[in-house]
Amino acid sequence: MFTGIINDVGAILEVNEQAIGLRRLRIACSYDPQTIDIGASIACSGICLTVVARGRESSRAWFAVDAAAETLRVTNAGAWQRGTKLNLERALRLGDELGGHMVSGHVDGLAELLSRDDLPDMARLWLRVPAELAHFIAPKGSVALDGVSLTVNAVEGDAFSVLIIPHTLKVTTFGGLRPGARLNLEIDQMARYAARLLEASK
Repeated sequence: MFTGIINDVGAILEVNEQAIGLRRLRIACSYDPQTIDIGASIACSGICLTVVARGRESSRAWFAVDAAAETLRVTNAGAWQRGTKLNLERALRLGDELGGHMVSGHVDGLAELLSRDDLPDMARLWLRVPAELAHFIAPKGSVALDGVSLTVNAVEGDAFSVLIIPHTLKVTTFGGLRPGARLNLEIDQMARYAARLLEASK
């Protein structure tokens, strides 16, 4: 489990095809590699991936993960290449502060950035989501976009907006977002369960 509070921005160092539908990604980070266990989970732009190797190259720490066919199909990981920046978050530990909301790292689909308005003290993003996910998103509800916990500001049909404060723009990949970008979307787990209960009650 994760909180959607980003604690590092990494970058893809290598993308290697391991087998049909399986890619190994080596990712630079600022974590001490000695503190990363093999088999640990790290959210990479919102995708929960398992560490299969870690080390240090000169002064640069790195870890490696494998992305399978389903992950490459459902998320934006299929477009990652050398140099791609990633929002990173290590798994939540018991006793850690829950600063965002409960995030599983299981991406539901991709949200397309429609527009970005840079305001004096924040940025407003409007995004479109797949029609089948739109009913899970409500004003004042939570979503995770590329691993970042955000509060929904407004909803219009299959589009919604979020407001990004300067700190978030600075410490995540959001500062470089432009219209047309496709972001990993995870809907709020409470919304998912509520929808399932409503469906079962019918």
